[in-house]
Amino acid sequence: MSETTSTAAAETAEAQTTATSAPDPTLLAMNIQQIMALLPHRYPFLLIDRVLEMERRVRLVAIKNVTANEPQFTGHFPDYPLMPGVLTIEAMAQAGAVLLLSEIEDRENKLVVFTGIDEAKFRRPVTPGDQMRIEVETIQWSARTSKMKGVCTVNGKVAAQAIITCQITPRARKAADAAGE
Repeated sequence: MSETTSTAAAETAEAQTTATSAPDPTLLAMNIQQIMALLPHRYPFLLIDRVLEMERRVRLVAIKNVTANEPQFTGHFPDYPLMPGVLTIEAMAQAGAVLLLSEIEDRENKLVVFTGIDEAKFRRPVTPGDQMRIEVETIQWSARTSKMKGVCTVNGKVAAQAIITCQITPRARKAADAAGE
């Protein structure tokens, strides 16, 4: 093989590798600070730790690291700590809210609230030490409402799933703002 041929082959291989390994610009990730800039939730009720992927208006994949020092485990249940199913659903809703709020320009003046939970199923327990992978996918999208399918998995196995509907509402002003201070 000539030097020119081997150089051309190397350049072609490099171009193919670059083309296949380049990140997809439609898939966005977020750290906890970026999530907190979108959601009003705070510890102990902020239930997503990181966004791994987000296709705008289509789907989002987030994670929640479940730890033994979370307050729900002191009473649910002391001898057999289980993540409450309602908090698993709430984690799906928060992931969906990130997807929605990332599309709204005046999001600091808006809240995303539940309007419905359908077809909720709990398949496996979620316990301290687990990492929940939370996937939400848009079923229906409008300027004020959304319907999403949520699925939480642990180690690749479905732990919970539900259809979540929500509405974007105005955020109430704080008491100090209302008093004119």
